[in-house]
Amino acid sequence: MPTHNALSPSLLLTLAFALMLALHLLVQMWLNTRQVRHVAQHRHQVPAAFAHRIALAAHQKAADYTLAKARFGLVHMAWGAVVLLGWTLLGGLDALHAGLLQFMAPGLGQQLALLAAFALISGALDLPFSIYQTFVLEARFGFNKSTPALWLADLCKSTLLAAAIGLPIAWAILWCMQATGSLWWLWAWGFWTAFQLLLMWVFPSFIAPLFNKFEPLTDAPLQARVTQLMQRCGFAAKGLFVMDGSRRSAHANAYFTGFGTSKRVVFYDTLLQQLNADEVEAVLAHELGHFKHQHITKRMLGMFAASLLGFALLGWVSQQAWFYAGLGVTPSVALAFGQPTDQPGLALLLFVLALPVFTFWLSPLVAHFSRRDEFEADAYAMAQADGGALASALLKLYQDNASTLTPDPVYARYYYSHPPAVERLARMPAPATPHPVSAA
Repeated sequence: MPTHNALSPSLLLTLAFALMLALHLLVQMWLNTRQVRHVAQHRHQVPAAFAHRIALAAHQKAADYTLAKARFGLVHMAWGAVVLLGWTLLGGLDALHAGLLQFMAPGLGQQLALLAAFALISGALDLPFSIYQTFVLEARFGFNKSTPALWLADLCKSTLLAAAIGLPIAWAILWCMQATGSLWWLWAWGFWTAFQLLLMWVFPSFIAPLFNKFEPLTDAPLQARVTQLMQRCGFAAKGLFVMDGSRRSAHANAYFTGFGTSKRVVFYDTLLQQLNADEVEAVLAHELGHFKHQHITKRMLGMFAASLLGFALLGWVSQQAWFYAGLGVTPSVALAFGQPTDQPGLALLLFVLALPVFTFWLSPLVAHFSRRDEFEADAYAMAQADGGALASALLKLYQDNASTLTPDPVYARYYYSHPPAVERLARMPAPATPHPVSAA
């Protein structure tokens, strides 16, 4: 009889994972290299469409900031690939699991400890990059306003908050994986979805104030104007708040947060300092456009659908011995007898680590739909407010946030969730009053 030298499923997974990880890294490096080259080539001249509104010094600052972030990103992504390889094919996760078993009996407690230890070690491995980004890169361009004491306080708060929220959720999912039968993934998905909705509801009132101060908007004319705009658009919010964003960064923003009756409008104090009343109204109208077109609801439903598929896939692969062996982990003995895995924490971590490697090619598609939504929100804003004021506000924000006006087109198509400035402003009327050329 002829013999077949077919590769085992675990070896096939190992090869596929290694190949996709290498491909992912090469694509990211290629895109970042394109971005660096394109921005550097256009650094010495302001695009013609902005020549009378943006100073050369401001354009060059944006280019230098973009180049610094891209080069930093190359190092960070290479480090991330090395760490991912260490956790999986090189046996790091398996070693951590075995080490914990030396001190703890097998069970949900040990698996929960595995998740916690993984999170702490991963955070520690990424800590130098976070420090560099905040205190070197952002500080170099004048954006960082945080002090080491404030940064450390934020780190402690976020770690404690992650433990207080994350550990109970993780325990519930691990319990579902072992105690609710073959359809555990459906129960876990239902719990996860309910938690996400609850988090959206409690975040504005209970979590965000742990990190920032939120005070009611006291500018009476602006408050009246914003209220009238929201009434015209049929939007109800619990309140209008100003956040002390300048405490940590010079970047400006505005956003809606909350769910149901807890919805609120939040302005960064830096935004109110940079924009006039017409521009603030136009920016808010853009955000209202997302609600009018139900972009938020659609994204939320898409996220829930994707998470359902993810849990279903996890429900299948967690019962396959080749899934563990192929990603550098010793499979559970229970799997050989057709029993539910007694390593739910390992299954969850492996899945979370491996999935992005196989789905990175979806990024351009997600970015495409996001840019489409931004164009729709811009069109709505121009119908509800002054289109020239929206263009003026965007120009100020591009300049104040040092956003490059000359990104590489391929890079932008792959990564940008918002359209590049040239494309976005081409659909808007010119500002009612010329935007002053500034070297800031």
